[in-house]
Amino acid sequence: MELTDKELAQQILHLAGTDVKRCIQCGRCSAACPAGDKMDYVPSRMVWELVNGHGASLVKADAPWRCLSCFACEQRCPRGVRPAAVMEAVRLTVIRKQGANKLAAESLENYPADMPQQALVAAFRKYNK
Repeated sequence: MELTDKELAQQILHLAGTDVKRCIQCGRCSAACPAGDKMDYVPSRMVWELVNGHGASLVKADAPWRCLSCFACEQRCPRGVRPAAVMEAVRLTVIRKQGANKLAAESLENYPADMPQQALVAAFRKYNK
């Protein structure tokens, strides 16, 4: 079943976990982004698209794959909006549509015993959200 534009936007909002309606479109996030000149949608535009319920355009965008996850956008935001979380949420949404994002607990038997537990917990959070 294909999601509507608004449903897709709601799914991305849920995964991002940030209040995008706080965004005032000042552009500081986009100005701070070191990869902004290589993106089709700069961080402020990604947030704007999400605020306006345009989920389909976000999953088609190239910007989430160009994002360096450096969090410069989040550090510059005067309102506490997290554009990097939006980028990650869009990436997760695209990956999940492809069906390649689940991590089964049984698969952990093959991991080295000295692997940090924090890494395992982070993987479960990321792939089973």
